[in-house]
Amino acid sequence: MSNLKTKPWDAVDHLKTEEDMAAYLEAALEEDDPELISAVLGDIARAKGLSEVADRSGLSPEELSQKMLPDGKPDF
Repeated sequence: MSNLKTKPWDAVDHLKTEEDMAAYLEAALEEDDPELISAVLGDIARAKGLSEVADRSGLSPEELSQKMLPDGKPDF
């Protein structure tokens, strides 16, 4: 048996540039699925850093995090 160690896949690990984030969001918007779009926005917020996104949105990092949770209720 191999001792290969893996970790869960996380989109954030692959969102390195603004172009990556824009393409990811564009693909989600094409699906027209509000839950997917919310999840993608959460991934992008985590990739950029919740503090930076919170500062730009006027929300606290905690409020933003709650809105970006899978069960959260974004109101944009």
